[in-house]
Amino acid sequence: MIVVSDTTPLNYLILIESVHVLPALFGRVYAPSAVIHELAHPRSPEPVRRWTDSLPEWLTVQEPTRIDPSLRLGSGEAAAIALAEELKADWVLVDERKGSREAERRGFRVAGTLGIIEEAGARNLLDYEHTCDRLVVETTFYVTDDVLRESERRFRDRKLDQELTEQKQGDEPRGRS
Repeated sequence: MIVVSDTTPLNYLILIESVHVLPALFGRVYAPSAVIHELAHPRSPEPVRRWTDSLPEWLTVQEPTRIDPSLRLGSGEAAAIALAEELKADWVLVDERKGSREAERRGFRVAGTLGIIEEAGARNLLDYEHTCDRLVVETTFYVTDDVLRESERRFRDRKLDQELTEQKQGDEPRGRS
């Protein structure tokens, strides 16, 4: 699976100390240097800037060879979508509505910070409720109550699906001895 990240999911996951779920969910994650530059910007929160000083092994920084000049997005989003196209990525991690729509229009599956938290919670990689609380209370992440309720519903559905899958696997007969 090939996954390319924009700035905001990395930023928020770092701030709520949950960035560790990315390799557990996706394995390797790619990001263009424009994303790393945005994370390292002097106005970025100090924990985020510090994270960029020693990037994890699961993150590959790679430049796209060409960025579509018609993209009217921020530099990180435009570079992430361009890189996703070149790598024929399966997923683009992006929060901004305009960037999400453009990535979807180009045929990518899109996950934002909330979607990542939902999936990680369903797989017991983190506590969904606690992590969402931290996201909303401790960061500048903006989300409406309706979107949070919808996220909680999706999380519960994923959690139930995960539990049913695990139960089904446990019920399957083992090979003959």
